[in-house]
Amino acid sequence: MDENVIESLEQSVADSGWKEKIPESNKGFLEWDKELIFNVRTQRGYEVEYDARLQWGCSPTETLLMSVAGCMAIDVVFFLQKMKVDLKGFKITYEGKRNPTPPQYYTSIYMLITLSGEGLTPKKVERAISLSQGKYCSVYHSLRKDIEVKVEYKIEDESK
Repeated sequence: MDENVIESLEQSVADSGWKEKIPESNKGFLEWDKELIFNVRTQRGYEVEYDARLQWGCSPTETLLMSVAGCMAIDVVFFLQKMKVDLKGFKITYEGKRNPTPPQYYTSIYMLITLSGEGLTPKKVERAISLSQGKYCSVYHSLRKDIEVKVEYKIEDESK
């Protein structure tokens, strides 16, 4: 993709204003419920239930993977729309592999982006992923630097 297109995409982010609307800090609270179950609420009122035994809620590490996928999805869809792609479907399947002993951090993350739509090309998808990973996905850039993150994609034919 030529430099003018890249500059245009990056200018689209600046013009859209949604990255500037990100608060400098995020607040919320976590409250113990019972046993090893905790309720977490963001300042804006969204709730998550964490459960160490995974019976009543998800684990914090699961929400970390969800956050990486969510952040990348927002970026990639935004850039593809700016590239005049008419998206019909978008899905990220993800898997994280963890260190077996404490601290049980993620050692690798794999994501497969499956998408369909009109005007999709490998070049456009690769550029959107590259912009997200290289500059815009704040969750990705908050991860440990030694985590191997692999992102692949599959463009599906809508006529199937």
